[in-house]
Amino acid sequence: MKFQLPGFGKASVIGLDIGSSAVKAVEIVQKTRDKGFELKSLGQAPLANEAIVQGAFLNSSAIVDAIREAVESGRVRGKDVAAAVSGHSVIVKRVNLPQMTREELEDQIQWEAEQYIPFDVNEVNLDFQILDSNEDEGQMDVLLVAAKKDLIDDYVQVISEAGLNPVAIDVAGFAVQNAYEINYEQDPEAVTALVNIGAQVVNINVLRNGIPAFTRDIMTGGAQYTEEIQKALSVSFEEAERIKMGGSPDDDGQVQDVIPQEVEQAMRSVSDTVIGEISRSLDFFAATAADARISKVLLSGGGSKISGLANAFGERTGLETELMNPLAHMLPSKGFEAEYLEAMAPLLAVGIGLATRRVEA
Repeated sequence: MKFQLPGFGKASVIGLDIGSSAVKAVEIVQKTRDKGFELKSLGQAPLANEAIVQGAFLNSSAIVDAIREAVESGRVRGKDVAAAVSGHSVIVKRVNLPQMTREELEDQIQWEAEQYIPFDVNEVNLDFQILDSNEDEGQMDVLLVAAKKDLIDDYVQVISEAGLNPVAIDVAGFAVQNAYEINYEQDPEAVTALVNIGAQVVNINVLRNGIPAFTRDIMTGGAQYTEEIQKALSVSFEEAERIKMGGSPDDDGQVQDVIPQEVEQAMRSVSDTVIGEISRSLDFFAATAADARISKVLLSGGGSKISGLANAFGERTGLETELMNPLAHMLPSKGFEAEYLEAMAPLLAVGIGLATRRVEA
């Protein structure tokens, strides 16, 4: 699912994951269709605090600088970019429509969207995918996606100002699905929940028979841990970020008085909130799809690496839960330390998924 921009379909695409705390740039090489992919280049750069808030670009120059730094640090050579959007300005709906050809639907998509999209259709970019068609009943299931043009324009602008060429805009949850599909065996009977936990947004994509059965973005994430630690321990944003990921106090003793129980209490409080928000969405899916039970949850994104979160999620929900590895079936990559890739892997789901767009050329 993509919002096509002029020039889409070039031979090589950079997967550019513009998150609210960091920017990651990924290039992969497809050796052969049988042998799979190899990681060619990978760069990342931190993003200034509050440069992006609730999906809104508040400091475009900082975002442009972070994109350039990510590309330069990773020695990324390409210019064509696929990026991903999410949040309140993106709507995904699975709808049932009368049977028609793709060409007929393209002609009618704007009218159909007006029935389901809570925005003025003149203010959004639309895309769709026909999921299933039942000719006997004269009906078909369609995945309808809309994103506000202002949001798309923001992404196009910062990517262009960074000296790159934006050729496709995807939905973050679908990019994670791309990464999942090229790295995991597909069980048609299984229902898998892909949960990507970013700093400010959680992307949920529940797959049934290999297609999205339920999608939702929740405005919560890893940044909540940082804020809670800051408040509880009276430390800086940078120090709270380090404590969140299990780091030790600065050598200057800035947080030597921090009591482990205080950190644990702050972390547990936020984990309860984040897991609760995700769990309610999964429960909603279960209630509306009575014959489908989620068999596994795969967590990705920076928030998935927060100490104890994956275990707590499994215990709270009773669902089999593990960290997603979007490099699981990648070929050994030259120039990257195995330990570094292992540590980075859960953070790369969106970037890897976007970079797979290159094989559609």
